[in-house]
Amino acid sequence: MNIEERKWEIMYDQEALQTRIKELGSQIKNDYQDKNLLVISLLKGSFIFCADLVRAIDIPRLKINFMTTSSYGDSTDSSGKVQVQADITIDDLSQYDVILLDDIADTANTMDFVYKHIARKNPKSLKTCVLLDKPSRRQVEFVPDYIGFTIEDKFVVGYGFDFEDMYRNVPYIFNVTEELL
Repeated sequence: MNIEERKWEIMYDQEALQTRIKELGSQIKNDYQDKNLLVISLLKGSFIFCADLVRAIDIPRLKINFMTTSSYGDSTDSSGKVQVQADITIDDLSQYDVILLDDIADTANTMDFVYKHIARKNPKSLKTCVLLDKPSRRQVEFVPDYIGFTIEDKFVVGYGFDFEDMYRNVPYIFNVTEELL
């Protein structure tokens, strides 16, 4: 598929994204005000969302760490098999309340795998946050604790979401339609 030959429908522009992220940041701030919060961002897709969200969480005791997993390869569909490519740099999480941050919960195979992986590191508490939730595609039982937007089964690109590792820098989220230009 060549997405440049397809019609793009903007789903969430910059203003809508920033408004919702500020709301999430405020909610998380209220929930974690007096705690040692560790946000674990799953790369690469969530890096832009993570940067904006942590700036919106106005608490002093916030740390950020990163984890790289893969279940897509070069495909637009998840293989269902999750691999850790780079783990977090903290082995003992017993002093932290942890939020796992990902760009999207689609099949939820990745979040389910990572949740179990991080839970073995003994965090004080463990919750999840996704920018987009696509519950119609679930393959495992999973409901994120914090959700930016719930969407239908659409192929999304931009604002960290990629197509063939490109278009992550587009400042809005768009749906690639079947309609040719």
